Amino acid sequence: MIIGLTGSIASGKSTVANMFKEMGFPIIDADLVARVVVEKGTPTIKMIEETFGTEVIQEDGALNRETLGEIIFSNPSKRKQLNDIIHPAIRAEMLAQKSHLAEQGHPVIIMDIPLLFESRLQSFVDKVLVITVTEQMQLERLMARNSFTHEEAKLRIQSQLPLSVKEEGADAVIYNNGTIEETKQQLEKILTVWEQSS
Repeated sequence: MIIGLTGSIASGKSTVANMFKEMGFPIIDADLVARVVVEKGTPTIKMIEETFGTEVIQEDGALNRETLGEIIFSNPSKRKQLNDIIHPAIRAEMLAQKSHLAEQGHPVIIMDIPLLFESRLQSFVDKVLVITVTEQMQLERLMARNSFTHEEAKLRIQSQLPLSVKEEGADAVIYNNGTIEETKQQLEKILTVWEQSS
């Protein structure tokens, strides 16, 4: 069974990912994959260089994220170009990791995908688990974690699909407003319901 783990910024998705790790489940982390596919010498970084020019590559051959960020930040068509290069590479790598783990005989694999709904990757997983919090708590956590002003935190949250929409698309939801222990109890209950004993 493939479980898609998702949430929104400051909803506590990483906390739940760590719980899965502690329980011994293998995790495919989309953010990690996104970094791997643009490492030096990869076909993806070559395509980025061909599309955006040598200025987006550092002298050592690594991606110059800052320069690339400046190019795509205010230019939606350039951002789309970049996404068209990176997203298929990320998807291919995630599926390769999934096949590899399945071959090793893991009965349950966790795919940690922050933008699962935004990227329409529901077909990659059997079950979708959404980690959610109240809007107020999300704001407070984000402000505390990233030293954002109220306004900055609000903008970040609004740039993502609302948690309420994600909750509607979920097979199960963990309400992460309480203690870590309460969150863990919810996770264990869901896994039991899904007939997966840890």
